[in-house]
Amino acid sequence: MCRYAAHIKILRGKAATKPQSSVLCPPSSESGISLVELIMFIVIVSVALAGILLVMNVTNRSSADPLIRKQALAIAESLLEEVELMPFTYCDPDDPAAATASSTADCTAPVGGEVLGVENDVSRYDAALPFDNVSDYHNFHMTAAGGIQDITNNTVLTGYDALVTMTQPGLGGIAGAETLLIKVTVTGPDGVAVVLEGIRTRYSPRI
Repeated sequence: MCRYAAHIKILRGKAATKPQSSVLCPPSSESGISLVELIMFIVIVSVALAGILLVMNVTNRSSADPLIRKQALAIAESLLEEVELMPFTYCDPDDPAAATASSTADCTAPVGGEVLGVENDVSRYDAALPFDNVSDYHNFHMTAAGGIQDITNNTVLTGYDALVTMTQPGLGGIAGAETLLIKVTVTGPDGVAVVLEGIRTRYSPRI
């Protein structure tokens, strides 16, 4: 804090005071901000923050839920693995000639040869005649209403749709009848589809 001094001047034995104030400390070089500047700063920061939050909200709405996507991917991987591990024989595995047949012509009645889709085998869940060949899964469908079910027909997850389709594209000189392109499509509650594909080739009548 600045101190001021009053100088006293003695004239002819009489004391007379003459206030001569002087500053004993240098003026301060610090300066603050005005109220207008503070208000403008608050307004600018508020507008910028609102814009950032709006962009984040739009991004979150348009992006898929990570949990739903992971669950859909897990379902697709599990179902694709189940299909690929099935035998790929010319004849139905229940046919006596399934282990030795080199074409569908070698299959015996009444079971006969395998084609895309279900023939002798009733369903994935039937205890007596379950799916036992890769081709049985063509057009196999688990709807969102029924939910995802295990092979014992127990619902393990609802709200997801799973579809298996197959084609015979041929591969590197291998005939189309000897190859299967397996496509598994799983759609979650958000409507976003996860698609996995796998190729199965026939390299022995016994598998």
